[in-house]
Amino acid sequence: MDDIRRPRIRRASRAVAAVTAAVAAGSLAVACTASTTTHAGPTEDAPKPTVVLVHGAFADGSSWNDVIDKLRKDGYPVVAAANPLRGPSSDATTLRGLISHVNGPVVLVGHSYGGSVISTAAAGIDQVKALVYVAAFLPAPGESALELTNKYPGSTLPGTLNPVPFTNADGSTGTDLYIQQDKFHDQFAADVPADRAALAAASQRPILQAALEEKATIAAWTDKPSWDVITTEDLNIPVAAQRFMAERAHAQSIEIAASHSVAVSHPDKVAEVIERAAKGSAAH
Repeated sequence: MDDIRRPRIRRASRAVAAVTAAVAAGSLAVACTASTTTHAGPTEDAPKPTVVLVHGAFADGSSWNDVIDKLRKDGYPVVAAANPLRGPSSDATTLRGLISHVNGPVVLVGHSYGGSVISTAAAGIDQVKALVYVAAFLPAPGESALELTNKYPGSTLPGTLNPVPFTNADGSTGTDLYIQQDKFHDQFAADVPADRAALAAASQRPILQAALEEKATIAAWTDKPSWDVITTEDLNIPVAAQRFMAERAHAQSIEIAASHSVAVSHPDKVAEVIERAAKGSAAH
């Protein structure tokens, strides 16, 4: 009887060992698959960052309308911030308050003077994953928008401005700057249809003169990935100044033959750069 049982016992042992090995192999395969999935990086199904758009001087949130339409069609949540245009420091404080109410990562986009604001607002905020500058200022600490504009020849903005002095309730005074409406099209939006430029001229928001003279105290582009849309037919910020700032910031830049109002005249190209920044920041 013992001679008969031993082969059966050995066969049973071998069967148990084979099953155990198969289970172990299956577990290893599952573990490897899980590891691969975990490290695969962002996918098309991953939530997209919220794009926060910051307008500059002589404009408002509606200047982003066509860019917003393209981004939303591509699945990006978008917020167009109302920029007070009172000064980079105070405007950045307002913008940080808005960002704190956004869930998840943010791509921060600034046009013109809005570049000064996002450079300040994004500093030290891990939630902001990328910066996009659109015909914008990228000041270093100690620099103002006015200083950067005058660094190279080419801006014809000063001759088109309409300064409007005011007195606050506390007795303090200041000067708001508008672009004269009959000069707005040629100066600010030469490649935008005349009727649309006329609407933008009538609804423009002024900037405090002191805001253009206020010096930056910090620059978020020193430690955050940056992208830049440079406008080669810009009469507000000379193209040489834009190139200088983009190169200094090591920004990934694209040049467009456009006026200062590039978000209106070339919204698809601007949206494309913003989406590139969103995808590039997610890959880090």
